[in-house]
Amino acid sequence: MIRITMNTTTPVTYLFVPADRPERFSKAAGSGADIVVLDLEDAVGVDHKAAAREHARAALASGVFKACVRINGIDTEWFAEDCALLSLPGVAAVMLPKAETVEGIAAVRAARRIVPLVETAKGLAVARELARCAGVAQLAFGSVDFQQDLGIEGDGDELLFARSELVLASKLAGIAAPVDGVSLAVKDLDVVSSEALRARRLGFASKLCIHPAQIASVRAAFAPDDKAVAWARGVLAAAASTSGGALSFEGQMVDKPLLERARGILSRAEAAAA
Repeated sequence: MIRITMNTTTPVTYLFVPADRPERFSKAAGSGADIVVLDLEDAVGVDHKAAAREHARAALASGVFKACVRINGIDTEWFAEDCALLSLPGVAAVMLPKAETVEGIAAVRAARRIVPLVETAKGLAVARELARCAGVAQLAFGSVDFQQDLGIEGDGDELLFARSELVLASKLAGIAAPVDGVSLAVKDLDVVSSEALRARRLGFASKLCIHPAQIASVRAAFAPDDKAVAWARGVLAAAASTSGGALSFEGQMVDKPLLERARGILSRAEAAAA
């Protein structure tokens, strides 16, 4: 089994793999994803839930294979048994679907990192509370389920409010920026890139992936381009040669917020190159 660990910085790519398909675990681990998510929920049929749990248990028991586990929801018959996996040494995080209550977060607090999936109107309404819960590392947007819950058609401007609220909730709680929902266009990488770039521009730090082919496009979209990196280096070099305060760079007034932006660009560039 190929070893994979949670990225020590904020991860960019989360790759789902059905937990009832153990033959895919090694491929997922070698895909370049920052985090592999063993999925016990939506990707697994009712008749395969028990088998999926045992495959996940076998992979995570030794601690050699480290992954996030998306368990079944708190209101399902599989929740308690899924939670029994969270003490295994290979469990680096838990993804809680349809997160809607502080009590739900508390029920999975045994995990080292918690990634609540905001997928419903109720979940969005309490997103700021969920983000402040102990153990929560990032919020994730379950955009497809959210559309279904609210009867929304479209994944663009139709979801702008929801996406912006998750970014705001994360910032107010002092946690990492959120994870955007999946791109259903598995083969059309132009669509994947466009949707990942939109997420980055809105303030997201990461994206959920459903196929290894999407990972490179998502990583590239979240990484600053050469022009942005050159600008950031130029700005910081110019700032280093001044005595402080605002300065002019390439005809643009640069003050503290833009200096912070420049540092953020270089930080993301370094993370992407790692």
